[in-house]
Amino acid sequence: MSVGLTVTHRRYVPYSHAHYAGDLVDGAYALGLFGDVATEVCIRVDGDEGLFASYSDVQFRSAMRAGDVLEVTATVTRVGTRSRTIDFACTVVCRGRPTVPAGSAAPTRGESAAEVCDPPIVAVTATGTVVVPPRT
Repeated sequence: MSVGLTVTHRRYVPYSHAHYAGDLVDGAYALGLFGDVATEVCIRVDGDEGLFASYSDVQFRSAMRAGDVLEVTATVTRVGTRSRTIDFACTVVCRGRPTVPAGSAAPTRGESAAEVCDPPIVAVTATGTVVVPPRT
């Protein structure tokens, strides 16, 4: 059975995706990544890309920023005849850091400085349903 199957993708968030002050990225960015990882789940479980049907819950928990490395995980929690329920999580595993810390007159790090988030920051969680064609 496919319940418990987990698929994980990682993605660097380019600065071209920042839409707001502070290099913030809109929450819909994570939903697009959830669609990508759900597609792989459907391929692995059913041999078909399937279709995303709905979300029953979406929680925006923390900011995502350009320069972040995101880890997106999908875990199958229920398998029906044609539908599959999937729990999603999007976490920030690495984050770019500013060149000049607040209150500092001189840079203490390079422009491309970044660090690993330990522990990772949970940015978005969701539960969704995908459907696949009937088996023939």
